Amino acid sequence: MTTPHETVSLQPDPAAMQMDFNQLGWVGIEADAPEVVSLRQYLSENSGIKGLQVLLPDEVDLAVRLFYRDGFVVVRDVLNPHQLDFLRRGSEREIRNILSMDVQRIGNRGSHRYSFGGASLTGHLMHLPEWAMLIDLPTVTPILEAIFGSPNYIARGGGGDFCLPGAFAYQALHSDMRDRTVVDLTGNGKTHTFGSFHDPSGRLNYRDLPCPYVCCNFLTTDFEPCNGPTRQIPGTQQSQQPMPPFKYEPAWMKLSAVCPAPAGSVLIRDVRTWHGGTPNVSDEVRAIPNAEFYAPWYREPLTKCMPRSIYDGLSEHGKDVCHSIVADSSETVVTGYREDIGMSRVVNASLRSGA
Repeated sequence: MTTPHETVSLQPDPAAMQMDFNQLGWVGIEADAPEVVSLRQYLSENSGIKGLQVLLPDEVDLAVRLFYRDGFVVVRDVLNPHQLDFLRRGSEREIRNILSMDVQRIGNRGSHRYSFGGASLTGHLMHLPEWAMLIDLPTVTPILEAIFGSPNYIARGGGGDFCLPGAFAYQALHSDMRDRTVVDLTGNGKTHTFGSFHDPSGRLNYRDLPCPYVCCNFLTTDFEPCNGPTRQIPGTQQSQQPMPPFKYEPAWMKLSAVCPAPAGSVLIRDVRTWHGGTPNVSDEVRAIPNAEFYAPWYREPLTKCMPRSIYDGLSEHGKDVCHSIVADSSETVVTGYREDIGMSRVVNASLRSGA
């Protein structure tokens, strides 16, 4: 196993910049292998949340009710055709940049599976206009204000993830936050603190709180059974039960994928809700860039990941929301991708979760 301080050795792939976009996957695995064909058929016939409601942007009250019931809600048509095309092109550009560093498609969240933010030097992609666009969309902002009960929520940043054709394995169920934990990552006594919430009395944990942290994932392609839609386990955002390891996960959880849902939709989720990636055995890359927000009353340490030049182009509400992540005019936000594309962060995350 890779130790937390080791750098994973990746091999470059210059061809990633010119290849047909949807041909970037299927490295080391054949699309017509018997086990792939069998899984594709099984997912086609069985994957998807039965009775999934996909709302329209003006159904704000219903969106809030479903969000608090299930821990997530899907809203369609939040991106107009121009915005969707802009986000698709930006996602493709950054996907190619990341894959040009990884010819074997090792990934940073499993084979053929990647986190944009995990690969980024800042942990976010808010230095890019395509991601900054997601901060204050007129179709999404009213829903966020209703979820938080206030317009005074703040941006954490944004990244998201993508999976390539050939992402044959599931991603284990997980949550995107936890109570404050101090971990010695190196074995030499140098510790790192993860998370912020801590009740000294031991009576409360982060799952007892109202929703502290929302992630908005934007669909650049349709979510379909075989192209790696996120699976969400409804109603688990405040569950105190341990998440089952993948080998003990019941079939219905593996099939609890957020599909069908059309491109241009947003998956708004309480990050505490149990979720995980599903196999992409389709013929297309699936990308879901995101923007992330904290409740007005919740804080964790934030990274100055947005340059002033991007900030100045935001709406007034967008500027209010991003005041904690914008760099000073005298500061330079150092951008680009980590040499190991964030592989070490996977090890650190597994240590935090006790995996």
